[in-house]
Amino acid sequence: MKPGTRLKSAACDTEVMVIRSADGTIECGGAPMGEAKPADAAPLSADFSAGTLMGKRYVDSDGKYELLCVKPGKGSLAVDGVALVVKDAKPLPASD
Repeated sequence: MKPGTRLKSAACDTEVMVIRSADGTIECGGAPMGEAKPADAAPLSADFSAGTLMGKRYVDSDGKYELLCVKPGKGSLAVDGVALVVKDAKPLPASD
């Protein structure tokens, strides 16, 4: 999957843009995400229902994946069943 690809959740309204990715399945709400929204919605997993926030970047612990949320939803993001976390903002340098 190349950077700039837009993925849509099968379980909720979440949409993300891929910033960085590796080999693995990107999931939202416990269901795999795809470039097209499926006709039938997948059930939202209780383990992955924390929600996503628009404009936030989500990353894995290894730094292999980075996703930008462009449309929020009820499902939370994961890769191969491992939850992604919100990326911390970099502190600005102090100006003296």
